[in-house]
Amino acid sequence: MEKKTRFPSPTLKASVPWNAGKIVGAKRALKEKHVWAIRFWLGSEQRVRDRALFDLALDSKLRGCDLVSLRIGDVVTSGQVRHRAMVVQQKTRRPVQFEITETTRESVRAWLEHRGGGLNEYVFPSRLSAKAHLSTRQYARLLDQWVQAIGLIPGEYGTHSLRRTKVAMIYKRTGNIRAVQILLGHSKLDSTVRYLGVDVEDALALSEATDL
Repeated sequence: MEKKTRFPSPTLKASVPWNAGKIVGAKRALKEKHVWAIRFWLGSEQRVRDRALFDLALDSKLRGCDLVSLRIGDVVTSGQVRHRAMVVQQKTRRPVQFEITETTRESVRAWLEHRGGGLNEYVFPSRLSAKAHLSTRQYARLLDQWVQAIGLIPGEYGTHSLRRTKVAMIYKRTGNIRAVQILLGHSKLDSTVRYLGVDVEDALALSEATDL
C-alpha cells in the first residue's frame, strides 16, 4: 500500500525558542566602578528608595525574593540600622547573615526616615498596596534602569548580578571560596563553585600569585 506524503499544515506557525533574541546564561557581576557610577546616578536623580535598595542588595547578597520581602525589623533595632542582620532564605529555609556597611546604613536610614512605618512593615512596600512588598519583577525593571543609565547593556545584567557582585570581589581578592559559600548561604560548596564560575584558570591565577 502506497504511503501518503504528509505536508505541514500552512496554518501552523514555526515554533520560536523561548530564548530567541535574549541573552541567556549567568548574568555579569558589576565592577567596582559600575557600583559607584550607579550610586552617583541615583544620588543625582534623588532616588532615595532605589539607592537604599541597591546598597542593601549589594551588602545582603540576597536573592531578589528575599531582598524585597525584608521587613523594617530585620534591619533596624532600637531605632538604629543594624550593623549585621539575619534572615531565613525562602528557597532553602536556611538562615543567612549579612553585614550592613556604613554606606548602606546611611542610605537605608535616609529612606526609612522618608518612608516611616513600623517594624513589621516592609522596607520596600509596593506602590499598589501598603500591605504588600515591592515585586521581584519591579526590582528587575529598576535594575535595568540603573545599568542602562550608566551605559551598560541591561540584558547582560540581572538581580543575580547584585547578589554576585560583592562575593565575586571577595573571592578575587582572597580566594576564600568557603567564606563565599557562607555569605551566599549555599549548603554545598559545589553550588558556590558553579555560581562563581570558578575554573582551572582562576585556580592557577591564585596559585601563581603565591610565592614560596
